[in-house]
Amino acid sequence: MVKIRLRRMGAKKNPFYRIVVADSRYPRDGRFIEEIGTYDPTQEPALLKVDTDRAQAWVKTGAQPTETVRALLKKAGAL
Repeated sequence: MVKIRLRRMGAKKNPFYRIVVADSRYPRDGRFIEEIGTYDPTQEPALLKVDTDRAQAWVKTGAQPTETVRALLKKAGAL
């Protein structure tokens, strides 16, 4: 199954996330199919950049976003 999920980047105690499309069998920070956005919760307010066209295309083809990514995509107007 293809999932849209967060990939953790950044230093210890300073998280930065990339929103990626990946096979559910791959590790969290491992291989992925496509990067469709970024999320930085350390900024005030939190910085969110999403390619809404690509996100909608992946959801239309059957990719399942995780709960956190679903909330972020709704916030960005992609869902």
